[in-house]
Amino acid sequence: MAAPHAIHEEFPNDAERIHALKVSDPHFARLLEEYDAINDQVFGAESRHTPMSDEAETELRRKRAALKDEIARMLSAAGA
Repeated sequence: MAAPHAIHEEFPNDAERIHALKVSDPHFARLLEEYDAINDQVFGAESRHTPMSDEAETELRRKRAALKDEIARMLSAAGA
């Protein structure tokens, strides 16, 4: 089962653009990998499969939001 907030759920209308950027831009591909890894960690904390402090979970959520913002900016620029 995929963790909630997977990038395809966050940007459901941008699947083609996400794929195109992923294969053409190594920085974008790295952002997606980092987002997925952090999102999985947040899901582990939320589901209590990976115990961690509230502070650590909050920091992961902050990092996930920052990555999502950068991904959104790149998607927007690619669509312009």
